[in-house]
Amino acid sequence: MFKHAIVRTPCPEMIHGITSSKLGKPDYALALNQHKEYVEALRSLGLEITVLEPDSSFPDSTFVEDVALCTFGLSVVTNPGAASRKGEQIDMEMVLGSFYDSIEHIEAPGTLEAGDVMMAGRHFYIGISDRTNHQGADQMIHILERYRMTGEKIEINQLLHLKSGMSYLEDNNLLVQNGSLNHPAFYKFRKIKTGADEDYAANSLWVNGTVLVPAGFPITRNNIEQAGYPTITLDVSEFEKLDGGLSCLSLRF
Repeated sequence: MFKHAIVRTPCPEMIHGITSSKLGKPDYALALNQHKEYVEALRSLGLEITVLEPDSSFPDSTFVEDVALCTFGLSVVTNPGAASRKGEQIDMEMVLGSFYDSIEHIEAPGTLEAGDVMMAGRHFYIGISDRTNHQGADQMIHILERYRMTGEKIEINQLLHLKSGMSYLEDNNLLVQNGSLNHPAFYKFRKIKTGADEDYAANSLWVNGTVLVPAGFPITRNNIEQAGYPTITLDVSEFEKLDGGLSCLSLRF
């Protein structure tokens, strides 16, 4: 169960964030409202929230998940693969020092963004992507093993991050994009599929027994509810325009 989350309020420069989408530029005022609703949803599920001030030096800095991995008594500060995001992790390390005695680091030439890291108990799946390379993934696995956890690398294609295409919902249930990521490493999980043309909803977020689901994807939400989970629907349209999803907007521990 999560007790705390760290979020960062979007900065006005988010309209210039990295994106491959064809959805247009975000509406900053709307993004602020959506972010507030996201924070309130986390708070309603029992989390204490640390809200960081906007950081105009980094347009994508609201996507705090990428710059650190927070887990069992351990935080790992990453080395983002996107050039415009290098440096975000420096401020985050100072914040994490208030919560963790043990902070490890991914060092160059390794790159890793934690959107590529999916936790399932004490085992971690690490996507090899344009943002996370083999050196970064290997460093992460070695760190995990020192703390009696395990990890393995997963080659991914046509996804920004591993968690763009799947989300672990606990209890051996894995939400996956319909028809994608048929990797042997995931055969042991029960699969909950997104609806046709609802791939974005694969990045839904389990928080203390409830699943946050992006608005506009009713088939996926129904499939999650049929698997026994209560859901909260949140509009994150302005973050979708920057290829960001629900998990990207917080560090949970």
